[in-house]
Amino acid sequence: MTQTAEANTAPSPVLVLGATGKTGRRVLARLRELGVETRAASRAGETPFDWADPKTWGPALEGAAAVYIVPLDTTPSPTPAFVERAVAAGVRRLVLLSARGVDTPGYFGSPDYDGGPHAQGEEAVRSSDVTWTILRPGWFAQNFTEGVFLEDIRNGSLTLPVGDGEASYIDADDIAAVAVAALTEDGHEGEAYELSGPRALGVADVLDEIAKVSDVRASYIPAEEAAFREGLVAQGMSEVEAALWTAALDPIRTSREAPVKDGVERALGRPPRDLAEVVREAAEKGAWG
Repeated sequence: MTQTAEANTAPSPVLVLGATGKTGRRVLARLRELGVETRAASRAGETPFDWADPKTWGPALEGAAAVYIVPLDTTPSPTPAFVERAVAAGVRRLVLLSARGVDTPGYFGSPDYDGGPHAQGEEAVRSSDVTWTILRPGWFAQNFTEGVFLEDIRNGSLTLPVGDGEASYIDADDIAAVAVAALTEDGHEGEAYELSGPRALGVADVLDEIAKVSDVRASYIPAEEAAFREGLVAQGMSEVEAALWTAALDPIRTSREAPVKDGVERALGRPPRDLAEVVREAAEKGAWG
């Protein structure tokens, strides 16, 4: 059966949370290409939804058959309460965007970060008594092309406290493709897909790939973690936020993000896209000016 044919019998409408974000907007676009009825949910979107305002949850969920959940990264997580509301509203299928390393103690450098919002969300989905699939991507390749690192790369240097650590950066389009498969096809029930790219790269390697396809030749500047945190606070970030952001980078520094995972292959029957292809397409679209 083709994916389009399967999509026509898939649970719908599909509520897409975070519909303007990196993965949400890609999931939304793919579902609409398949002709699946969707609701694009965000704080300012066509379907109003705010994690901080549970009054918006009910109207967004009304009549929905499936949900793509992009969680709020706060503790305690609101995901368990939302999942309870979704099941009560009649939702039959949940696809949760989680994170790599959720089930690995100390993955983010300290046991203080174990059992955080992603783990809480996973537990809620697993115990929901409806069809569920969990996606565990590592660091996104798009952080270099449209995300948090983009402006520094445009300015010629990227400072990070990751040393020579490596990561197998995952293409956000691959994440979306797996999400759509889980939302529209059978065979993904009860799966926790570990998602990565096909090879591990250091930050300097990524910048080299960008230089190959653009006029931007940014330098990688390694930093000590303490100095990096202090720099974030000096830029206006709170102490807590700076500590969390630095901890999020620890899996790259330690190369915990380096091992290649098979989730894309298992879900889609093809290998994941390489970062080189992602940056080439971004260059063609003028990502770095």
